[in-house]
Amino acid sequence: MPRLKLTLEYEGTRYVGWQVQANGRSLQAVLEESLGKLLGVESVSVRSAGRTDAGVHATGQVICFDTERTLPMKAYVQGLNGILPPDVAVVSAEEAPEGFDPRRWSRGKRYRYRVNNRRTRSPLLRTTHWEVFTPLDVEAMRRAAVHLVGRHDFSAFRASDCQAKHAVREVRGLRIEGESGGPIAFVVEGTAFLKHMVRNLVGTLVDVGKGKRPEAWVAEVLASGDRKRAGPTAPPQGLVMEEVFYGDGPPPRTTGGEADEDEG
Repeated sequence: MPRLKLTLEYEGTRYVGWQVQANGRSLQAVLEESLGKLLGVESVSVRSAGRTDAGVHATGQVICFDTERTLPMKAYVQGLNGILPPDVAVVSAEEAPEGFDPRRWSRGKRYRYRVNNRRTRSPLLRTTHWEVFTPLDVEAMRRAAVHLVGRHDFSAFRASDCQAKHAVREVRGLRIEGESGGPIAFVVEGTAFLKHMVRNLVGTLVDVGKGKRPEAWVAEVLASGDRKRAGPTAPPQGLVMEEVFYGDGPPPRTTGGEADEDEG
């Protein structure tokens, strides 16, 4: 039975998140129903690279599923896109290696968090950006962000209900694009992430950008391991799962010990 790998793009505003839930429409449910229609089967079960939260978007979500039916790859792009709603699309389709698991085989992810920093609200950006009307000191945020790069215990930046076994993660890079008064993007790449980790990093750096906290405070928060000392959790609509990185096979760790607890 072949295993198929799809890369998805979606605008998550109308959904309760990726994972199937009892309290509303999920992206997973929409995709599984659409695949069922395409393949002419009653149900299809998919695995994803991460479970994004309500309102979170993606340009590079990766999923896989097994199927007994043989279709040309273009059917999983053109055909499936003809069934999916307008805010969800398949970007690419390919046959996956044997045993492929999009979460456990991941060697890292890149997230982009977008802020609209102009002084007035934007009807066009309200579902895709965090609107921060206070002018942000971008250079101060860039200097503060240096403290967060590397392998650290990120307990101070995990959600209170995060179920990960430990909080040690490696942030490979954290760059801040744009300037005060316009669109600003926080681009974070790492091996794996804790629940709400990127949004908590961004909320903390924005406090620095507003002048509410000094740059050195970020290092103090990181060292403390205390979530209560960090900044607020940035709202979900600014977050995009941009890309999931894979090598030629499963990574050395296959137990999921450092797999995402799901940033979304």
